[in-house]
Amino acid sequence: MNTTAPTSDALPSQGGGARFVATQTLLTLDARHPFAAKSLIDAQDMHRTVMSGFAGWVDNGSSDARSQMGVLSTWTVDLRQARLNLVIQSSVPADWSHLPRRVLSEAPEPLTVDRTFRTGDRVDFRTVVNPVRSVPPPPGSPTTRGVRVAHTRPEHVRTWFSQRLQPADEPAVAPNGVTRIGADTDTERLALRMLPRVSSPAPHKGLRIARAEIKGTLTVTDPKTFVAALTCGIGHARAYSCGLILVR
Repeated sequence: MNTTAPTSDALPSQGGGARFVATQTLLTLDARHPFAAKSLIDAQDMHRTVMSGFAGWVDNGSSDARSQMGVLSTWTVDLRQARLNLVIQSSVPADWSHLPRRVLSEAPEPLTVDRTFRTGDRVDFRTVVNPVRSVPPPPGSPTTRGVRVAHTRPEHVRTWFSQRLQPADEPAVAPNGVTRIGADTDTERLALRMLPRVSSPAPHKGLRIARAEIKGTLTVTDPKTFVAALTCGIGHARAYSCGLILVR
């Protein structure tokens, strides 16, 4: 299997559609186990947990290992049941045999996704995103790079997501340079929820990631671009369980 994430260029389909192929695994962990508990309170540890399933696919120390293997993830926690539910998507198969046996509430559930999307298809979706905007540096600042500032209100997240929607016959990149997702929706029908921020202690002080959950129904307008969004994710903090779009 290739170690690069599949794209619609590499996976053509008949009838003007685009084919999406990936593997997804549901890990159901005991949130009370120290292994899972550490991942819940440390975003960097959650990243290590996710990436631990892919040892050997790329060279050690590779700076873009996650993107090479198409690894994206998202998680939810059920505090009543003390379960951490982690969904991990990749372009290569994962190996979870190294996990402590007692941390697994259930056996890992792998699923091969092989689906063709065509213009006009409607899909239900859920995603957790890191909604940020870039604020220009103040006049006289020695740097020309903007500062990322998180959106903290649902209405601002709605606007953030609407900028990534792609109405029919619109290009894959918006006039302001934002990459679109190849699908459109009525933003007023979206369900939005602000989630707790995740962070990491020393030596990663300052790592604080704002998160928001978005759910709704999308209509595919550009299958190739839509498959790219499913494959690569959207927004920032994709190494920290943001940006994965789950559809059904």
